[in-house]
Amino acid sequence: MLKTHSSSAIVAVRDIARARKFYEETLGLELADGGVDGPLVFRTGDTHLVVYPSEFAGTNQANAVVWAVGDEIESIAAELKGRGVTFERYDMDGATFADGVHRMGDFRMVWFRDPDGNILHLNSDG
Repeated sequence: MLKTHSSSAIVAVRDIARARKFYEETLGLELADGGVDGPLVFRTGDTHLVVYPSEFAGTNQANAVVWAVGDEIESIAAELKGRGVTFERYDMDGATFADGVHRMGDFRMVWFRDPDGNILHLNSDG
């Protein structure tokens, strides 16, 4: 039924102007469509990320968006840190943590939050 249809991530935010600045300037995404009051549509690879205003922004306690960035994960984490991003640290059996990156063997993971508390995730798949 849905296997031939594209999907995109959607994230709720409280302040659309603040979110636009974060997603454009901090994450470097290109705005594809959107107005002053939202929703905003950003290009991200071959897909889109929709950011829209909602009173329920930041209430999700799980990953809201994930990017598979391959071997670029350390350089992206370093660039995000340079742009003021603070990384989440999670205790996981068998994982080490350094410079914002969790490592489990060859698999690497990064978590951080947008200004509304939505959890964004990078991993080394891809």
